[in-house]
Amino acid sequence: MKAGLLRAMLTLLTGSVLAHALPLLLGPLLTRLYTPQDFGQFALLWAVATNLAVMGCARYEFALPLEKAPGRASVLMALCAHLLLAVTATSVAIAAVLVLWQGTPVAWLLPLAVLAGGATQWLTLWATRSQRFGLLSMARLVQQGGGTVLQVMLGLFQAGALGLLIGPIVAGLGAAGLLARPAPHGGWPQLWRQPLKRLKSMALHHRDFPLFNTPHAFVGALQDTLALVLIAAWAGDAAAGFWALALRYLKAPATLLGGALSQALYPMLLQADSATQARALVRRSMLALAALAAPMATVLLLWGPALFRPLFGTQWDGAGALARGLSLYIALHFIASPLSVVTLAWRAQPWALRLALAGQVVFFAGLGSGLYWGGVEGAAWGVSAAMLAYFAYYFWALAHWREIPHESLA
Repeated sequence: MKAGLLRAMLTLLTGSVLAHALPLLLGPLLTRLYTPQDFGQFALLWAVATNLAVMGCARYEFALPLEKAPGRASVLMALCAHLLLAVTATSVAIAAVLVLWQGTPVAWLLPLAVLAGGATQWLTLWATRSQRFGLLSMARLVQQGGGTVLQVMLGLFQAGALGLLIGPIVAGLGAAGLLARPAPHGGWPQLWRQPLKRLKSMALHHRDFPLFNTPHAFVGALQDTLALVLIAAWAGDAAAGFWALALRYLKAPATLLGGALSQALYPMLLQADSATQARALVRRSMLALAALAAPMATVLLLWGPALFRPLFGTQWDGAGALARGLSLYIALHFIASPLSVVTLAWRAQPWALRLALAGQVVFFAGLGSGLYWGGVEGAAWGVSAAMLAYFAYYFWALAHWREIPHESLA
């Protein structure tokens, strides 16, 4: 089990390292092609798209690894396809509201952003079900690396926030196209001909995912959206751009390693022979992540501003100060991010949802009080301080989890 997890992680990390090397290497060029205001506008619109995309399939895609029979998996794929189409259509109305609110036509691209994000997430779980880790690695390279390359190319033509948005949309759709092969049982056209009775039966069978995991995921994505709205309202688009850039690069290691670990950890937990083995797998993962997070947090705390200034230019000095304040929060998030699949595997979505709601209250208490007393930089320190106790409880609970259902084990 341990060797299998390591091999899967290494395969995924191969593509992940390349995928995230491009955004990290090209980041200094992006900050010279786009202004903090461009980043602020893009970040807010992309955050809204992310909120909608996580609900695209009502989280039924995370049930795909649980369905072993090809026929039943095909029905579940059909359910996901119908739901994603409905959410994408609904996002057209939301785009209209954003155009009226922001006064910019770039918001009309929101439905495409929702489709790209939702399809990539859905088809990633389709590939995870069959443990096609090589394909997942390639798709990650297209999605992350390709999106940044396109942003740079469009930035050379002074495309502004529009260029920042088109890049990840095109790259996301390209990654989804890669992950769509091979087709589900019966072929892709069959998905649209599945009887309604079968779709309803499948929806009821996995109802825990939309009932508990969808609001959990939505609340998590909503955190970034509301944070940007509050910061933009308090200090303007440029401050929101500083916050967005800082989080984009500070969370990159969590996306890199955490995404690879979670995609490998989820099927491994489902294949565990006993609850003891499952808990041991989680504890090893947690300790390994903590060993990596500690030195990263130390570097940010000591040299955060000094790292950002030469890399991104003097106009981004504010992002470096935020990096120092957010260092503890980023380290805790780095450990927690890949462990989100644990409660899925252990069918503990109700508990995870309750804890996530409490976490939102804690997060915004720290953010709001920090903004009030110390501006945007104070908000960074407030978030780090507030989230320490929350994450400490979360890690302790997972490490000592007792009620692992038998159907979640091999």
